[in-house]
Amino acid sequence: MVSAGDPSVADDPLEAAFADSVRRTGASLGALFLLEADRRLLRLQLLSGAPAEFAAPWSQVPLTAPAPVADAVREERLVWVSSHEQMAHAYPRTAMALPYPLAMVAAPVIGVRPHGAMLLIWPAGRPPYMTARERGNIESSCRRLARLLEESAEAGVSTVSADGPRVVRLGTGRPSVSQELAAADLVERLPGGSCSVDLEGRITYVSSGACELLGRPADQLLGTLPWQSLRWLDEPTYEDRYRAAVISREPVVFSACRPPDLWLDFHLYPDTSGISVRIVRTGSDPPPVPAFPGSPRSAAPTRAGQLYQLVHLAAALTEVVGVQDVIDLVADQVMPAFGAQGLVLSMAEAGRLRITGHRGYPAEVVDRLDHLPLDTAFTPAGRALGSGIPAFFSDPAEMRRISPEAPLASGKQAWAFLPLIVSGRPVGICVLSYDTPHVFSAADRAVLTSLAGLIAQALDRARLYDTKHDLAHNLQQALLPRALPAVTGLQTAARYLPATRGMDIGGDFYDFIPLGTAGAAAVIGDVQGHNAAAAALMGQVRTAVHAHVALGAAPDQVLSRTNRLLTDLGPDLFTSCLYAHVDTLRGHVTFASAGHPPPVLRGPDGAALPLDVPPGPLLGIDPDAAFPLTEVPFVPGAVLAFYTDGLIEEPGADLDDSIARLARRLAHIGDGPPDALIDDLLRTAGPGGQRTDDIAVLLLRRAVPG
Repeated sequence: MVSAGDPSVADDPLEAAFADSVRRTGASLGALFLLEADRRLLRLQLLSGAPAEFAAPWSQVPLTAPAPVADAVREERLVWVSSHEQMAHAYPRTAMALPYPLAMVAAPVIGVRPHGAMLLIWPAGRPPYMTARERGNIESSCRRLARLLEESAEAGVSTVSADGPRVVRLGTGRPSVSQELAAADLVERLPGGSCSVDLEGRITYVSSGACELLGRPADQLLGTLPWQSLRWLDEPTYEDRYRAAVISREPVVFSACRPPDLWLDFHLYPDTSGISVRIVRTGSDPPPVPAFPGSPRSAAPTRAGQLYQLVHLAAALTEVVGVQDVIDLVADQVMPAFGAQGLVLSMAEAGRLRITGHRGYPAEVVDRLDHLPLDTAFTPAGRALGSGIPAFFSDPAEMRRISPEAPLASGKQAWAFLPLIVSGRPVGICVLSYDTPHVFSAADRAVLTSLAGLIAQALDRARLYDTKHDLAHNLQQALLPRALPAVTGLQTAARYLPATRGMDIGGDFYDFIPLGTAGAAAVIGDVQGHNAAAAALMGQVRTAVHAHVALGAAPDQVLSRTNRLLTDLGPDLFTSCLYAHVDTLRGHVTFASAGHPPPVLRGPDGAALPLDVPPGPLLGIDPDAAFPLTEVPFVPGAVLAFYTDGLIEEPGADLDDSIARLARRLAHIGDGPPDALIDDLLRTAGPGGQRTDDIAVLLLRRAVPG
């Protein structure tokens, strides 16, 4: 019998605290994600219970991604997923990367500021709920990790590394430094077992009987990965069985044929320290297994991890919105997945290649490569795009045979030119490059070629989206006031933010109209829907209100006349509207509301509360509707906040509670000018910067006499 030693847990305080957190919760896998400096990306730093390659699909998680760790950090809450079924419903992309029965929790690591999240995974056998004690222990562990991170920051030590996650081994609680103790571990897990594999997949113990069955001496097996030292096990199916045992912590059985005709059964029995493997001759007819492509000397089949990664990246590409999102995803996930250090993403426009995104290149190189003609001989990009065939160059010598100047211009040492083709139409080209020579295996070429098709589809959709976005933005801006007019005794500010999903065009609007010495009229409204029809109706409503105000109509009459116009038009879209007549001479404001959220008034003392403004019905429903008037004092130093529901609405939250939270925010953001107050209010609009609805805000401050 031969065995290898069991490495101990590292002495680094952060690693030790992380290992202790995972061990105390009984989790089978643990991961610590930390925010990068720009606070847009979570990077996996520490991992336990699985090899680093298992975590490749989620080694980098954008903060805006629909993933448990991103939600935990963005919303500063513990995210509990009790089963794979719940995972598939709530987080389908994560479920594809982890297709196993499991339970999971993502907990934010927060100190004086958010630092990241800790992810814990259990096998499916644990109860489908979390006790208050468990929750408290996890939250306490996260606070401890946050303190260590902040102490490191104060000492000037960076804790976020781009070198990939460090694997932290929790240990078994039993020293394993000799052949006898390793064998004892094996016997405890499985009587008569034949070999032991650690959680990274490396063989740590092998019996003489196993050596005979596997056809290799012990010194050629110990410390190796089975699918590397035994080429006949180099199939994604077999690695996936091992992966299932590691993640599910449940026994797994599979059969494999050792060439030419010896069939073996592999029984895998996992626990927290490793996997005991019993290998026996198959006693029945050979089961159907995938055919082995080629001879043992042929290129290795694609690893199961690469397949999961491709599925994960494909799911991510379906969720990108604009061209910049595609660039960020390729840079943040595709580049690290294939070990690239450089990226150039170019679009084919007017016979030239226009660079739309890049990473790892100095500005002067980008300028030299930008706007090259499609038939350029300077790089192989145009030739690859014209033929639709990817081109791979493992070193500068290969590149010089095609494009002698290219290696000198970029300084890179290996390249993959991936043409982006949609329905036979060239969209652009994606170039991955390397700082050192890089051999592209058949598996790498196959995966990159498949990925290029997905990137092309995503880029084509994103370009169309950006075009629509620009059109919608320009239309929206044309329908809103270019600037707010000055009115004596009032300070004003307004903002409009489009939704970050969909066509980015909505029906929210505001207006501010001087009324001579009588003060001013403030208007805010929201047309149902997010499309061109909503924007067009918004323009009609704003024009109608403006016209009736100019004729001197009272607030209730302004809404009544606008309402009759809309019911005559019959647009099938309804509109909420809040109209306010600000009388700066008497110091009063008279309101009329058509189903709009109430304004919030902050007094000179800083106290803020929603006003009780009884609303009439939405505009466009009842031609004879009445709109009650409400009059409130408006003293010097007071601030009135008008807003649309995009500022306050949250999924599952009560509307009154949301309005009350807005009042509290307005009370606590200081006493700056209206522009600064609006910036503070909008800073918390939409988790992670994501807005499912557009937002309009109008603030009025009654000036204090100087």
